[in-house]
Amino acid sequence: SDPMIVGLLSIELHLSGARSLKDKRAVLRRLKDRVARLNVAVSEVAHHDLHQRAGLGVVTIGVDQAIAERTLGGVVSEIERVEPGVLVRSEVEWLL
Repeated sequence: SDPMIVGLLSIELHLSGARSLKDKRAVLRRLKDRVARLNVAVSEVAHHDLHQRAGLGVVTIGVDQAIAERTLGGVVSEIERVEPGVLVRSEVEWLL
């Protein structure tokens, strides 16, 4: 069987417009809905208690690193398109 590759995209968001955890949840729900269409798994992984910060983990699994890179790049682009200016940092790790 082909070896699988797992790409983990860690994303740090700053939601300057969020006045409450409810505001934050609305933004994150919108982002997660959009990003989930790109065939990835999304989870909130950090800053649960802060309403202007969020950490997301996005995972894609595949047999080809180039395709996985494009997928994760598409996630970053989609976040920047849906919520311009919220992305503070993103980093990809590969788990073989």
